Amino acid sequence: MVKIVGYKIAKKESGDEFCLLIVQGGIEVVRSQATNKTYFTARTVNVPATFGEDMCRNLVGTEFEGHIIKVSCEPYEYIIKETGETMVIDYKYEFVDQETMIIDEQVIDQELVN
Repeated sequence: MVKIVGYKIAKKESGDEFCLLIVQGGIEVVRSQATNKTYFTARTVNVPATFGEDMCRNLVGTEFEGHIIKVSCEPYEYIIKETGETMVIDYKYEFVDQETMIIDEQVIDQELVN
């Protein structure tokens, strides 16, 4: 289950504006690699939407089926605002709806079948 917790306006390279819904998953328990202490977090992603700002504002608080998953990507630099520390990260988070997740779990790659 995920929840829309906010929205923001973004700009395309062309200058046109569009809305991003800020979607957050459930609470997770993780252990810090730096301090080895346990803390709580929730995965959050920005998902592009075709809705206008009024509709996005009205959607805040909506819950629906789906998950936020960790996906490998090309490495990129991320700066921690509080400390100024730069990290290289090779993953991102994406929203996946329930149906897509079931299909991905149940379908076997063609390469494995032959």
